[in-house]
Amino acid sequence: MADKNKDPNGRRIFSVSFNFSWLLYILLIFGIGYMLFSNRSSDPQKVEWDEVQVMVRSGDVDEITFVRNDFKGEIKVRADRLAKYADKFPGNVVPRRSPHFFFLVSTKFDPEESFAGLNAELPAGSQFKVVMRNEDHLWTDLAQWIFPLLIMILFWVWMFRGMNRGMGQAGGMGNPFNVGKSTGRLADKDEASKVTFRDVAGLYGAKDEVMEIVDFLKNPRKYTALGGKIPKGALLVGPPGTGKTLLAKAVAGEANVPFFSISGSDFVEMFVGVGASRVRDLFRQAKEKAPCIVFIDEIDAVGRARAKNGGFSSNDERENTLNQLLTEMDGFGTNSGVIVLAATNRSDILDKALMRAGRFDRQIHVELPELKEREEIFQVHLRGIKLGEDFNVGFMAKHTPGFSGADIANVCNEAALTAARRNHDAVMQEDFLEVVDRIIGGLERKSNTIMTPAEKRTTAYHEAGHALVGWLLPYADPVFKVSIIPRGNALGLTWHLPEERKNWSKSIMVDQMCTLIGGRVAEEILNGEPSTGALNDLERMTGMAYSMVQYYGMSDKVGNLSFYDSTGARGYNLTKPYSEKLAEVMDQEVKELVQDVHDRTMRLIQDHRDGFMQMGALLLEKEVIFAEDIERILGPKVKPAEEDRFEEPAEKDE
Repeated sequence: MADKNKDPNGRRIFSVSFNFSWLLYILLIFGIGYMLFSNRSSDPQKVEWDEVQVMVRSGDVDEITFVRNDFKGEIKVRADRLAKYADKFPGNVVPRRSPHFFFLVSTKFDPEESFAGLNAELPAGSQFKVVMRNEDHLWTDLAQWIFPLLIMILFWVWMFRGMNRGMGQAGGMGNPFNVGKSTGRLADKDEASKVTFRDVAGLYGAKDEVMEIVDFLKNPRKYTALGGKIPKGALLVGPPGTGKTLLAKAVAGEANVPFFSISGSDFVEMFVGVGASRVRDLFRQAKEKAPCIVFIDEIDAVGRARAKNGGFSSNDERENTLNQLLTEMDGFGTNSGVIVLAATNRSDILDKALMRAGRFDRQIHVELPELKEREEIFQVHLRGIKLGEDFNVGFMAKHTPGFSGADIANVCNEAALTAARRNHDAVMQEDFLEVVDRIIGGLERKSNTIMTPAEKRTTAYHEAGHALVGWLLPYADPVFKVSIIPRGNALGLTWHLPEERKNWSKSIMVDQMCTLIGGRVAEEILNGEPSTGALNDLERMTGMAYSMVQYYGMSDKVGNLSFYDSTGARGYNLTKPYSEKLAEVMDQEVKELVQDVHDRTMRLIQDHRDGFMQMGALLLEKEVIFAEDIERILGPKVKPAEEDRFEEPAEKDE
């Protein structure tokens, strides 16, 4: 392809293009600088007629110019007498140009007679020159009015040009009068970098439902022939980073229909009525392109539940925008062929009118990926990465429980950067494990002066307590690695591989609490007193204990009551849904539960004191130990009864 910047002979062409913005900037800077920094000390100073007569009789005046139509006189002082009047000027700075003073007179003033009389009193060498003229004010008056107005207009144009650049990137708006136009972006069907369902790994149920919507648009007669109607909308709900927006991009790539994408915050504007106007314009464009898909990302920015007490916590502009959105999605007007997809991770705060059938007919839950899904996500993000021979995708999927699709993408990218930093020829398994450790625990702090020997010893046995309890309790998560190398804010860490449970029993929660308090109990056994190192453990254990009592009904005294608020609306209330007496009972139940967990953990570590001391000593020696080291000391990991175990389904032979 020919280079546009070169001529046929291969020589580079240098061209200069004129940019109108630079002219605006120069004029603005010049005008503002002139108004702010013009030297006011050079302006003539006002004097009275009596002072003029004194100056004339003193022989200091060289020339007086009288403007007849302004009844104004301008005085030029002799150069050798200027220093005499320095105190009359700001800062005692004597101007070098004339006129130096001016005076005003009434309409009855006769300049010829007055000036002739003064000159007659003076000797021949001290007389002053008299100049009579009329002043033409037309251009001066025009400049005084036009110049400030021009500065304001240029500033206004410059400001809106900047606004239009930002708005133009979102919706192609070219002038300030388009502020009410939709900023939705229309996806190009022929876009080379479009995302398809092939790029979306895992998300089995969610992907199936979204693919069905695409099929609705491609083959509508297949469904309408049986009397069915195309759904009007689908809401993608799930934690951050699980692939909601990616799923919508895949819909745009798969559906051969126009695809409008917009963020919920794009509707919110400082100007009244702009949000509702943008909603109307978006759906107007969508109807013209029907059948099509409209995707609203982070819809909770505009779809938050409307306040019942308007005026206290209500935003009228946002509520007007929401009302217009409700009307467009299912009002008197028809939007046949327009399907609305929306994404949010806060479905609990959305307005009930927005969630009803007829607007969002389906709620598609996009959850964190499970083991097999994580393996598929790794396969997608490992494209283009040069892997070492020791890399095992299944191993990495097992060691990233709770990671979202965005987290896994970050792991793959950071592993490649880590390998390059270490000058590896390929990305090895250790590079991935280092990145996972950094994400979970923080950056490794390699300074040898972080801990004193006593602190290092306490940390080693603290982590040994976590590991021992987690190894010996059947429902505790298996221990993978224990380290006393400081990372982030932690002086030591115990890595677990959590079981991916959907339902937690009371026994499971109690075992998890014992694992959390194992470090604190180990410090009490070793030093006879606790330290501040268990702050995070205590915080998590206390939260779990209150959840058992207040939310899950796992307390005999409180009973099967739950004060969990799934709507999130209770946060605005100043009163609690239970009495003070019941609050005292719940506090006492939590305290007794935590004490029982503490005593149980204490007995467990005391019964295996030899293994506990060996593990702590091994940690002090190696700083990092793995499950194999713990198994050599304590034996095999204690597992639940056979009927409680989760077994992965065996793969069928083809």
